[in-house]
Amino acid sequence: MTYRVCFVCTGNICRSPMAEAVFRARVAEAGLDGVVEVDSAGTGGWHEGEGADPRTVSVLEEHGYPLAHTARQFRSAWFDRLDLVIALDAGHLKALRRLAPTAEDAAKVRLLRSYDPEADHDLDVPDPYYGGRDGFEECLEMVEAASEGLLVAVRDEVEGRAA
Repeated sequence: MTYRVCFVCTGNICRSPMAEAVFRARVAEAGLDGVVEVDSAGTGGWHEGEGADPRTVSVLEEHGYPLAHTARQFRSAWFDRLDLVIALDAGHLKALRRLAPTAEDAAKVRLLRSYDPEADHDLDVPDPYYGGRDGFEECLEMVEAASEGLLVAVRDEVEGRAA
């Protein structure tokens, strides 16, 4: 049975596709790519059908992460097929929990940086869209740091299902 994870930011062109690419790589490295499915979406549909921001693509490529991406908007109906919905900041967390049809679905929504034991009280991944390239590099660092803990949690869930 496939375990499905969806990363969600605002427009699905910067933070969430970056998290998708990094986590997909971690899943593959762990040998779970046949068991864990990773994708992303945005809380809004402003960029639906567009590719990722060129700065996102550039930073990912420079760090060895491939990305084939088309932006899309998260839909409430997706909760049924998803096991985990990862919000990139507190605003996304609130929007997704409001969108959840049931309390069980709302419980599937978590903040990405909550999986980073080094993260302080601020668990938001800042939106790099309106800034320079350094914001995209910072975003990648935060995503990579949290992806390790997220992988441990997902692996535990997958192994728990198999037992």
